[in-house]
Amino acid sequence: MEKSQKMGLKKISLVIPVHNEEKNIPIVYEEAKSILEELFETKNYTYEIIFVNDGSTDNTLEVLKKLKQKDPFLRILNMDKNRGQASGLTAGFFYAKGDIIVTMDGDGQNDPKYIKKLIEKIEKGYKVVTGYRIKRKEPFVTRILPSKIANWLISVVTGLKVRDNGCSLKAYLSPIPKKFQIPHGFHRFIPALFGVKNEEVFEISVIDRPRLYGKTHYNLKRTFEVIRDLLTIRFILLDPIKFEKIFKYLFFLLIMLSFIGFFYFIIIFKKTLFLFLDLFLVIPCICSYIIWKNLKRFNIAQKEKVFKVEEIF
Repeated sequence: MEKSQKMGLKKISLVIPVHNEEKNIPIVYEEAKSILEELFETKNYTYEIIFVNDGSTDNTLEVLKKLKQKDPFLRILNMDKNRGQASGLTAGFFYAKGDIIVTMDGDGQNDPKYIKKLIEKIEKGYKVVTGYRIKRKEPFVTRILPSKIANWLISVVTGLKVRDNGCSLKAYLSPIPKKFQIPHGFHRFIPALFGVKNEEVFEISVIDRPRLYGKTHYNLKRTFEVIRDLLTIRFILLDPIKFEKIFKYLFFLLIMLSFIGFFYFIIIFKKTLFLFLDLFLVIPCICSYIIWKNLKRFNIAQKEKVFKVEEIF
């Protein structure tokens, strides 16, 4: 009997969020289908391929519908509007029926051949297996360098020693990614967001490929979003509801102290030296506000969900 069967692992769900990838989808589909068929033949894994159409404005949906006509194992989740990769992944996670959930991009940069290695490590008992990209075919200054800095910061803040959080090639035991609704931007912190430990995660090296068609959806603005969300992630891992209240009160307390300091020392006592001391409260005020609002956004997402999809049959 296969080890996967002994562990109760019988089905793979491959989740692929896409946005305006009409030319890439047929190629990505054929490559992934070939690998999943091989896993079915060699290890008896059944499978499903879930494409999440994230509000595409090109012919992505039509392309997917044509593929589905000839493949009963293909599922289409059609988002009500463009909500971003975090929402696309979350929708795929919650609709997935497999014992193992694998994710990859729909632009052709992720090579599906690595799915076999991801599955092998899951079979060995790891809860999460993630790729880290080598020989990346992207600009160094605008993509690779900011990615390295962000990954180092995420590792330091979360304590999870993952080299490449931005690599979409990942595999999970099914319950792991179903723990949270993932708000915009926070997909950059998975798998740390799911609370897994270092010994539960394995990394494999993957060779990155150039995008096949179309333009990248990434830019330097997202690096600043990572830095913003880094202030919040630690408190999400601890207790997001508790710390939302703490930082809300802290923000208003700092605002009040700043106002009192300005009024008494500058207006009444005319001591401008204290203006510099008062300005020191500005940075804590800004940080506490950002953390409070991000925690609030995260907590609202858990109640209201971050996606609204229709499955196309």
